[in-house]
Amino acid sequence: MGEAWWLVALGGALGGMARLAVSELLARLAGSDFPWGTLTVNLSGALLAGMLIGWFDGEATTAWLGLVAGGLGGFTTVSSLSLQTLVLWQSGRRDAALANLLGTAVAGVALAALGWWLMGGGG
Repeated sequence: MGEAWWLVALGGALGGMARLAVSELLARLAGSDFPWGTLTVNLSGALLAGMLIGWFDGEATTAWLGLVAGGLGGFTTVSSLSLQTLVLWQSGRRDAALANLLGTAVAGVALAALGWWLMGGGG
């Protein structure tokens, strides 16, 4: 199990750096009026998590822990989602806040299920 700790730590560091890169790129390309970067990393992370759980057939191997708990755990972010949604709400942009929160939750579950299905899950 000691190897898993190092893979999770490495994956978390790399995932966090990737999240920052994607978020900054999308802020430059799409503007910062809406948290497009956080939405993108959370939804793509959900898809990848679903694909990986399908690939590993639901077994939490050392590699799975490094990729999902570490890499995708560092890449996706509930804290940024929460804070950005709160800022949108407090600034009077309640529709955008609800779209951000519900869009992430509903689309995230749908993309995780799609990823799992694409990798042969359930059949």
